[in-house]
Formats: sequence, structure tokens, C-alpha cells
Amino acid sequence: MEELKIIELKESVFADNDAEAEKLRGDLKARGQFLLNLMSSPGSGKTTTLAKLIESLKGRYKIGVVEADIDGAVDADEIQRETGARAIQLHTGGMCHLDAGMTRQGIESLDADGLDLIFLENVGNLVCPAEFDTGASKCAVILSVPEGDDKPLKYPLMFEKADVVILNKIDVLPYFDFSMDTFTTYLRARNSHCDLIPISAKTGEGMDKLASWVADEMEAWRK
Repeated sequence: MEELKIIELKESVFADNDAEAEKLRGDLKARGQFLLNLMSSPGSGKTTTLAKLIESLKGRYKIGVVEADIDGAVDADEIQRETGARAIQLHTGGMCHLDAGMTRQGIESLDADGLDLIFLENVGNLVCPAEFDTGASKCAVILSVPEGDDKPLKYPLMFEKADVVILNKIDVLPYFDFSMDTFTTYLRARNSHCDLIPISAKTGEGMDKLASWVADEMEAWRK
């Protein structure tokens, strides 16, 4: 009897995506373009944070945005209206993440020639986006105070993948049972090297520090 052939589809999908992601990263590097992958759950303030970041950085850099959602164009419309940045909306057709191929398609459709900085606003959840390398230069995870201080324990891969964790909505810390010490302990158990930047996108607290982080990482990437 012929030996049964077993194909590990998931491993194959990840391997193919990883190869495409490395190629995209190399292409971006060669063009001097910095791609920041923003990941978070819905309601964390991702789009508001992004709009504030663009306002802080657009005087120095040419910026574009790739927005990803299962459906709708609300975020891309908001970014263009509020910041004037070039933006495009990607519909994932029901998929809960972006992969490297989708990201490349978005960047090409954005007409990214001449851009210095591209923000990729990934689909809103704390699970699937962490599994797929998009080809980004760096990855940022946004968590908001109302979501709770235990999220690094519940969604470890997301926080392990982060180059920076942005803790948003610190203006409401007094009203929620959120311990900064507990959150930091759980985060460091998963990721000892990432930066942690507390902000309030609503009040602007911490936004200068976050904008400086993005600028510094971009300049280092382009050297």
C-alpha cells in the first residue's frame, strides 16, 4: 500500500507568508519606507491615536495609511478627512487579519511612491493579526485601560510580537480596576524588550513621546 501523504496546510501557509513578508520588508527597506503595523481590539482608540500621530508627524514626513476592515470605509474616510493623509481601505472578505500579500496589494493601491511613512491599521482583534507577518518594519499593539490589565496573559502572542505597546485611555485610570504594576508585570513576562508608552489620545498626554518613538524607529530603519 502506498504510504499516506500528509500535508500540514497551516505550516505551509505560514511559511509562504513569511517568505512574502521578508520580500516586502526588503522592498520597503530599499525604498527607505517605514511600515508600522498597528494592532488592537475594536474600541481601543486605534484610529483616534493614528490621527493624532499623523498630525504630529505630517510636517516632517510624507505619510500614507492602509486601513483594513472586514467591511466598510469609515476609518479611511475619517483619516483622510481629519488629517489629509493619503489613505486606502482594504476589505478582507471576512478574514480577521492581514497577511503580507494583502499588505503589498494595499501599498501598491495606495500609490506609495514618495511616501516616507506608511501606517497599516490591521483588522481589530487580539488574536489573528498576531499570527501573520505583514512585512512591516515594526509592530505596535494598542491596549486601552477599559480592556483590563490581564490581556497579556490572555493574548500572549499579540504582546510577544510587539515592538511597542501603547496603553491608551490613561485619562480614565481612576475609574477602572486597572493596575499599572500588574499590567507591566504580565507584559514583561511575555515581552521583556518592547517599549511601553502610556497615552491618552483624547487629551494628548503621551502623544509627543509616541510620535518621537515612531520618528526614531523610522530614522533608524532608513539608515
